[in-house]
Amino acid sequence: MRKKLKSLLLTGALAMSMFLTACGSGSDSTTQSSGGSDTTAAPAASSGTIKVGVVNNPPSESGYREANVKDMEAVFSADNGYDLKTFYSLKNDEQLQAAQGFITEGVDYLLISAAETTGWDEVLKKAQEAGIKVYLFDRMIDVDESLYEAAVVSDMSAEGDLAVKWLLDQNLSEYNVIHIQGAMGSDAQIGRTGALDEQFASGKMNKVVQQTATWDEAEAKKITESVINSGEKFNVIYAENDGMAKGAVAALDEAGITHGVDGDVIVMGFDCNKWALRELLAKKWNYDGQCSPFQAQIISDLIQGKTTASSKKIINEEKGFDATTITQEDIDTYGLGE
Repeated sequence: MRKKLKSLLLTGALAMSMFLTACGSGSDSTTQSSGGSDTTAAPAASSGTIKVGVVNNPPSESGYREANVKDMEAVFSADNGYDLKTFYSLKNDEQLQAAQGFITEGVDYLLISAAETTGWDEVLKKAQEAGIKVYLFDRMIDVDESLYEAAVVSDMSAEGDLAVKWLLDQNLSEYNVIHIQGAMGSDAQIGRTGALDEQFASGKMNKVVQQTATWDEAEAKKITESVINSGEKFNVIYAENDGMAKGAVAALDEAGITHGVDGDVIVMGFDCNKWALRELLAKKWNYDGQCSPFQAQIISDLIQGKTTASSKKIINEEKGFDATTITQEDIDTYGLGE
């Protein structure tokens, strides 16, 4: 879908505009509209057009997020009867400000994938007062469920439980874990961390290091390099997304440390990018947990009355993949990107 970027006036005179492919620097925030001209004024929605404001994390965050953003833009398109406006940032305060701007502008629906789980009560109350219906996607937030219509999300805790169960099933004589976390306070980080923290607390696993790389590949490499240089022994890397697992593996390769099936270090990631699943197929990684980025059509069907939600929380069904059993068909079916 061809799209033109343009500025969107947000509360507090926040104005940010850049191409999606260049939103990996600074605050990682950008705004965008699904249609209109090159002027700075917001286009008037045609009769019957549904105005949707999406507050999301930037596509540069990960392969998962890139797929999520593309899915949102494809479904909530002008061709499908929507006037879509988007805002992307990894910072919760910027997301909150953007959401308030969409409320002031008068969108019909507000869709949110929050950078953090807290701080959203007041904004969602204002949306409700304005008659704007709110849908959560990808991530839960800590608000009363009366403030949103439905949440179409992954069960991040289940993802963590499934991954840690797989790890325990490997029956290692000892578990010395480098734990590389995502953005602290996000639903994905909390869920994927929880199951591993239980193992650390029980003494079944040893926490060599537990540190956030904020989903960033380069930071994950630095964390792993630091452990390698310290001389402390480890045999598991549990990275909370594929990009961070890739960074950790780069550090292992530079140090000549083997990894994957029959290697010295077990490598675990999340999101199921195709390139990551190919690492499993080549037996260079060991495990990848699925996290589906496709929530847009479910929300669109709810908005247009094609379906109804049986509960406030709609869970995407997901699975984990093992390097010893994954197939090319799995990659073709479940892999994200190219």
